[in-house]
Amino acid sequence: MSLKSLCRTLLALTAGSLAAPLALAASCDNWPEWTAFKSRYVNEGGRVVDTSTAESQTTSEGQSYGLFFALVANDRDGFARILRWTEDNLAGGDLTARLPAWQWGRKPDGGWGVMDDNAASDSDLWIAYALAEAGRLWKVQKYTALAQLLADRIVREETVDIAGLGRTLLPGPRGFQPQPGVYRLNPSYVPIQLMRRLAALTPKPEWKQLVTSSVDTIVRSSPRGFAPDWVMVKAGGGFLPDADTKAVGSYNAIRVYLWAGTMAEDDPVRPVLLKALAPAAQHVVKTGTPPLEVNTRDGAAKGAGPAGFSAAMLPFLAASRLPDAVRQQRLRVDAKAPLEGKDNYYEQVLTLFGLGAMDGRYRFSRDGTLTARWTCNAN
Repeated sequence: MSLKSLCRTLLALTAGSLAAPLALAASCDNWPEWTAFKSRYVNEGGRVVDTSTAESQTTSEGQSYGLFFALVANDRDGFARILRWTEDNLAGGDLTARLPAWQWGRKPDGGWGVMDDNAASDSDLWIAYALAEAGRLWKVQKYTALAQLLADRIVREETVDIAGLGRTLLPGPRGFQPQPGVYRLNPSYVPIQLMRRLAALTPKPEWKQLVTSSVDTIVRSSPRGFAPDWVMVKAGGGFLPDADTKAVGSYNAIRVYLWAGTMAEDDPVRPVLLKALAPAAQHVVKTGTPPLEVNTRDGAAKGAGPAGFSAAMLPFLAASRLPDAVRQQRLRVDAKAPLEGKDNYYEQVLTLFGLGAMDGRYRFSRDGTLTARWTCNAN
């Protein structure tokens, strides 16, 4: 088998054998869903605009996802423009010197600029990861160096050593220790595959410790098999419901299943997460839809999540070997057509991630490196 054929086969298996026919049937083209997303949400300057908000805000999250999607699409110009806007507007013109602010938009006085200069660690992870993989795949040393500097800054400014848990990723540099010895965490902020890649990119041992604490956080904060949006942890390792969002799992937590589902099949952590979160998959099997909200302490669910939730669950359901659920949720996504006619940035993001994985646009290897379809076609 040629390298190109092998690569295509691996891409077909991105979401597991259940999704292979979808990937194998896909043609060797660019990514039309990214083109549609970019035309609606990314302006000429490279700003990803959440037009559903009154402030027409841009978040570092949106910029980081835009970088990843542009890389998957082999859109070098789009990647460069998104990166340039991010550095100029969220990092004061220098990503080598500071973390990007998480929120930018129309201020109360009518002017435009940074609305909150605190950083968001999940966005910083995705930016560092996209830069690392862009540097490797496109052979751009500038991107690789910037990724290493950003990864070092994440460790320095956005992690803390918590007794009973170890070196842990905080959601941002400040504001997540409401009282001494108590920390507020977000389980959807810790994609394991990204941390594995950054652990190989830099010599800092903290990255391997972050993998361990992140898995621990996801498993221990999901006692009924449903991930919460936010959770509190006390020094000594005790997990408690978040003071603000209580024990609810919803728009943040949906990404926990997405990240677990897109992990490499041979990653030793994947079966641990699939087992811990299996009740969430079984809920979809029984009800036909992901829940809009779940009380993660007792498992009580209410409402039906939007089609973007179904798209996000597809890789997770495929990895869980639930073919009927995969088929039902894919039909729901296709019937709802979340990429058409709706002004909902976040749902579109979930859809790009979910369908991109199922259709073989990208896959993560055990060490976190990225394989995109265009890299296969280039061989």
